[in-house]
Parts: sequence; structure tokens; C-alpha cells
Amino acid sequence: MFRRREAVPFSFVAESERFRSNVTPPPAARATVPELLGRSLVGLTVVAGLVGSLLLGLPALDSGQYAGHGKQSTASQGR
Repeated sequence: MFRRREAVPFSFVAESERFRSNVTPPPAARATVPELLGRSLVGLTVVAGLVGSLLLGLPALDSGQYAGHGKQSTASQGR
């Protein structure tokens, strides 16, 4: 019978602990002033658009029941 071999030799697995990398990744680049201004301008534009759409959309969502609630039509006055 043939002896079954491991897919990865044990010595390679045992030695892998010694070869861990001690190289740290470079630090993240800080955002420059123009980038920060651009990001804040985009954020303000999005917020202003949402507020504007809310202000313009609220009158359209009003059902109008309260405006004509106390009024009666002229046809029903004679009856």
C-alpha cells in the first residue's frame, strides 16, 4: 500500500511562524484643505437639497381638509 502524503509538508507549516512580516503599512495620507472644503461643500449641497425638497413638498402633501372644513357650498344653503 502507498503511504498518503500531506498536501503541505509539516516542516513548512512549522517554519511559517518564523517568517511573519514585521513591515508595517504606510500611514494613511491626511486630507488636504481643498479636499476637506470639497467634502464639506458636497455635504452641505446634499443637506440643502433634502431640506429644500422637504419645504417644497410639504404643501403638496397637505390634504386640504382643514382649509375648507367650516365652509358649506351654496347649493346646500337653501335646503
